[in-house]
Amino acid sequence: MPFDLSSRLAERRAAHLYRQRPLLESPQGVRVVVDGQPLLAFCNNDYLGLASHPAVIEAFAEGARQWGVGGGASHLVVGHSSPHHALEEALAEFTGRPRALLLSSGYMANLGTVTALVGQGDTVLEDRLNHASLLDAGLLSGARFSRYLHNDIESLGSRLAKAEGNTLVVTDGVFSMDGDLAELPALCAKAREHGAWVMVDDAHGFGCLGRNGGGIVEHFGLNVDQVPVLIGTLGKAFGTAGAFVAGSEELIESLIQFARPYIYTTSQPPAVACATLRSLQLLQGEHWRRERLAQLIAQFRLGVSALGLNLMDSPTPIQPILVGSSERALGLSAALRRRGILVTAIRPPTVPRGTARLRVTLSALHSEDDVNQLLEALQQALRELPEGE
Repeated sequence: MPFDLSSRLAERRAAHLYRQRPLLESPQGVRVVVDGQPLLAFCNNDYLGLASHPAVIEAFAEGARQWGVGGGASHLVVGHSSPHHALEEALAEFTGRPRALLLSSGYMANLGTVTALVGQGDTVLEDRLNHASLLDAGLLSGARFSRYLHNDIESLGSRLAKAEGNTLVVTDGVFSMDGDLAELPALCAKAREHGAWVMVDDAHGFGCLGRNGGGIVEHFGLNVDQVPVLIGTLGKAFGTAGAFVAGSEELIESLIQFARPYIYTTSQPPAVACATLRSLQLLQGEHWRRERLAQLIAQFRLGVSALGLNLMDSPTPIQPILVGSSERALGLSAALRRRGILVTAIRPPTVPRGTARLRVTLSALHSEDDVNQLLEALQQALRELPEGE
């Protein structure tokens, strides 16, 4: 047999790295039914609780009634509908940029943008903890590709000094597995010293950071000159699906011409754009959602500290508890599930070896009682699973 897939799968099982798909049998929310079991969930990215919001659902349904359920073609053929265009204009205004471009997924947005902007003879520099889609984009671009130490401006500077051609510095805004923020002001200043562009994937920052939910760029008060390329996804705080790139007129026109994942993909259903327009209004208008998140984050961090657990330094809804071994992370996740709590164990290769963790994510729909229930379940799970097991 030329491909020994059985051995590869067996090795992954033996290393406690085998992945399985939980079957969600209810709408997305903080209370879900997974594999037939009712659970209190702390593992989705629906940070503002908009995925099942009645107004967003109604906008989706009305969009489907008016526009049908399929995009029908790529944007450059006949798939660019009025709802897509209206959403792009709204996202441009939201981010304070001249233009925005809608894509069908965050992975596509990252892959298409990087590969359209740089190629052979150019340089891509990325944070070591960037999302896999960003790393893949750098590798596939054909440019000289290097990763600097996490949030280390000195490490970035040494690589910038050796860069060739057009240079793109790429970072997550909020790092998805650690929950910490990019040191964006210093990073932008260092990039400017060397004439490099900065691209930020703020998938987990939009909706959660900034006075109006504008993400990490708004949080730090940066502009389009400092961050020329801004990526956002719509399947997290926005509660719908897809992604966008925001920037200058020239950037967006260049992506329309050269970003292959955009050019050669059928557009998302117009109804999704209708729903996202409504969720954008809620995201901007209902500030209480971000205020609730901040309160829950503070409550959770205080409670976990009291339990003596190793909580990573994160001011965001992503609150990872560092466990160490994959086996122990799986054991704690299973112990929580027996108590009706769903928290995902994150293991290598998603995170470095020896840094397996429980990745707790909070939503504006959680209550203080929900967080207390999680903390109590964690305390019980720790007693059930002895240290080092």
